[in-house]
Amino acid sequence: MQVCSTTTDVFTTPVTLLDGLLEYYPAAIEQADLWQHQLRETVPWQQDTITIYGRQQRIPRLQSWHGDDDALYQYSGTYLIPKPWTTELLALKAMLPPFGLSRCNSVLCNLYRSGQDSMGWHSDDEPELDTQSPIVSISLGCERDFAVRRRGETRMHSKLRLQHGSVLVMQPAFQQYWQHSLPKRATVHGERINLTFRAVCNRVVSA
Repeated sequence: MQVCSTTTDVFTTPVTLLDGLLEYYPAAIEQADLWQHQLRETVPWQQDTITIYGRQQRIPRLQSWHGDDDALYQYSGTYLIPKPWTTELLALKAMLPPFGLSRCNSVLCNLYRSGQDSMGWHSDDEPELDTQSPIVSISLGCERDFAVRRRGETRMHSKLRLQHGSVLVMQPAFQQYWQHSLPKRATVHGERINLTFRAVCNRVVSA
């Protein structure tokens, strides 16, 4: 399977947002239906627990952390030990350099089972993350809104509908100035898989 088309201008004509801090490629993934099916079947999805304001809560989605053996990661009181790369994840990882992620050693896989699954407001600014590398996000399945707000504010600034087979590149500075979320949507009934490929610095610092 090919991930990224080589017959279009997908790498040279992204939709740029927030002064270039976000780059959106609406149709970057070929055979997106097949990728979604294979990832649904081969990734060991589970519902983890995180700590929010001192209380443990089950996350409103399924997830799985994969990467190199030393790609340890921690967020919201959850310590993630990487599972091995699957064949599908390695194949997708190999297609990332044209999107600016030349050094990738990990990926967080999220499965949103319906519009009732969500992701709260946050920045991907954990100490383990390489501050010089972008995060490359692949979306497969039902379209969902990627909401954005300035750090320190409560009002949503804008939102972007992430299409099936799209790629969103978050430049490092995006995490400094902005937060993002995936809000619930009552009208969404199907599944969405999101893969966020990252570079971590092989250490864990408590949040």
